[in-house]
Amino acid sequence: MFCEQCEQTASGQGCHQWGACGKSPEVNAVQDLLIYLLRGLAPIALRARELGCSTEAADRLTCEAIFATMTNVNFDPQRFTAYLHRVIALREALKTEIQQVSELPQTWSAITHYVPDFEQSLAEQGQDLALQFISQAGGDVDIFSLKLTVLYAIKGVASYTFHAQELGQTDDRVYQFCYEALAALDRQDLSLTDWVNLALQVGEINLRTMELLDAGHTGTYGHPVPTPVPLNPRLGKAILVSGHDIPQLEAVLKQTVGTGITVYTHGELLPAHGYPLLKQTYPHLYGHYGTAWQNQTKEFAQFPGAIVITTNCLMPTHDTYQDKLFSIGPVGYPGLNHLPHTDQGYPDFTPVIEKALALPGFTAETPARQVTTGFARQAVLGVSDQVIAAVKAGQIRHFFLIGGCDGAKPDRNYYTELVEKVPADCVVLTLACGKFRFFDQDLGNIGGIPRLLDVGQCNDAYSAIQIAIALAKAFDVEVNQLPLSMILSWYEQKAVAILLTLLYLGIQDIRLGPTLPAFLSANVLKLLSEQYRLKPITTPEADLAACLA
Repeated sequence: MFCEQCEQTASGQGCHQWGACGKSPEVNAVQDLLIYLLRGLAPIALRARELGCSTEAADRLTCEAIFATMTNVNFDPQRFTAYLHRVIALREALKTEIQQVSELPQTWSAITHYVPDFEQSLAEQGQDLALQFISQAGGDVDIFSLKLTVLYAIKGVASYTFHAQELGQTDDRVYQFCYEALAALDRQDLSLTDWVNLALQVGEINLRTMELLDAGHTGTYGHPVPTPVPLNPRLGKAILVSGHDIPQLEAVLKQTVGTGITVYTHGELLPAHGYPLLKQTYPHLYGHYGTAWQNQTKEFAQFPGAIVITTNCLMPTHDTYQDKLFSIGPVGYPGLNHLPHTDQGYPDFTPVIEKALALPGFTAETPARQVTTGFARQAVLGVSDQVIAAVKAGQIRHFFLIGGCDGAKPDRNYYTELVEKVPADCVVLTLACGKFRFFDQDLGNIGGIPRLLDVGQCNDAYSAIQIAIALAKAFDVEVNQLPLSMILSWYEQKAVAILLTLLYLGIQDIRLGPTLPAFLSANVLKLLSEQYRLKPITTPEADLAACLA
């Protein structure tokens, strides 16, 4: 196998024997095969769109299938085989529709007609196609690097689009661009400059995608408000919901009304507590349990109730808790309980409820602890006058956006140490699961403004961007002139999409870690460093000194 799409690749270069995430070579190869079929679907969908044919089914399946290939989402080869069949069936149906109004183009390459041999090893066929993709670069490492950057970022875009769809938020431009980017991966006539521009266009379309998801969340559940969230459980039966999917969390809440079950969030669902309409409607959404995704093997084993995982990041499961763990949507693992969606768009969570009622739940009280979430743009900009006055008075010297993905590597302790060393006259904004390195620290406040502000999920980078833009307007400066430093961690492909969004917006001096992406070639990294001053993290002391200089 060859995979370098996440930060924890073996030796920082790529996984060749087995995925550091737990992905098998077989699954990796079948995922490559699925991406190949989706690349072949893309030009057909583009032609269908030109002719006015509906591509809605293709739009939705493309996003879901791409999402399933992201790091720590789906490890089940049988589920990917099902995706292969669905993509082929949909592709051929679109061809039939096109033929009813026009002739099929003669210029379509073999990729648009490819059908794997389902009687033979799909893994071997996927591996051959992956090697073919590498060889198509013709030895141009820089172009291949940018092709991977575009592909991985499109995976992030597809995941956010998938979530926005659930909330009724779509934009035809997003689907159109995803098809164009997938089709471009098969082209040999694009220059290095063309690929750089295409990567930045991914950043642009990802900004629109995060805006759609933000509109879906805030339009459905209200704008987040600062909300204290208990970290200590309460007595009784319990269900834990992990991942990022707030509509699926609400579906669990709806189906558990009146059952006496308390629902807890895990991982990136912590910010769900900040949405006022969600909290007001479902008082049995009580608290948060656990920390970041990479700790779930211990935390899931200790949780005394049923568990639902809605998105990435899923760790390979253990026998100690697999029977009480349920996956939904694109998430999967061999032998894991998977709940299919009903016609209403949500699973029937009855098996989860029955499991929760059969398990003991929490039987002992623990000391009260809490954190506060909900500092999205409306909450922060609602006190912007106070913030601006504090900056002008010298009470707030600098803002640090410290967040991103968490992971298991010890060098991620850098982010904990960094926050601990941030001077008392500075404010820390954070988002995504990277916050779990320091989310429960009490940093105090500056004139009533908390020094640690949890902006939300990884997709709430959109909210953080809006905060930065609004503050820049208030101070009548460019964003890059604000007393603001971005020190980010990354793990998977949504972080790649967000980084490209920041670069598209012209944000400079971003510090990225704990290691730089293995798929960035030396020349591509040099280009980004020169144009955007993108740089790797060093030590907390050195980076703080440089930011505050």
